[in-house]
Amino acid sequence: MSERHQTRRSAGSARLGPAETAGFSPVRCAVAVLLVALGIAWLVVYVVAVDPQAGHTALPQLGRLGRWNYVIGFGLLFLGLGSAAHPGTPLGRGNGVVVGMLGCFLIGLLWIVLYYVLGQNADVPLLTDLSQYNLVVGIGFMAVGFVYATHWE
Repeated sequence: MSERHQTRRSAGSARLGPAETAGFSPVRCAVAVLLVALGIAWLVVYVVAVDPQAGHTALPQLGRLGRWNYVIGFGLLFLGLGSAAHPGTPLGRGNGVVVGMLGCFLIGLLWIVLYYVLGQNADVPLLTDLSQYNLVVGIGFMAVGFVYATHWE
């Protein structure tokens, strides 16, 4: 390869940002979607199959974990959302970064506001069970939003 062609090629790739040079990764997308789906499924199964307030459980193994079920479910959810911020996924490049960032910020804010408006007076299953840990969940969503913010160009 000639030096002139090589220089032109490297100069052209220098203008491209990391989002444009990284290719689409279907595996990374599938892993991110799978982690988010597993996190949501874990939380739904725990709230439906195990009644944390009454102590009745259809799944004793899940019941023995107690509040750790929330850590596992939200941990998987946050890990999936955070891994979707990689440039190999649609949320990790271009306008997807803004959508992911603002979406996580708004979900976190709404989670905290809903807890303070509804959670203390109404019987909303997840909000009531988490009590003050709703702040941790809301701030967790906002922290994932900051992961997206670091990829914003």
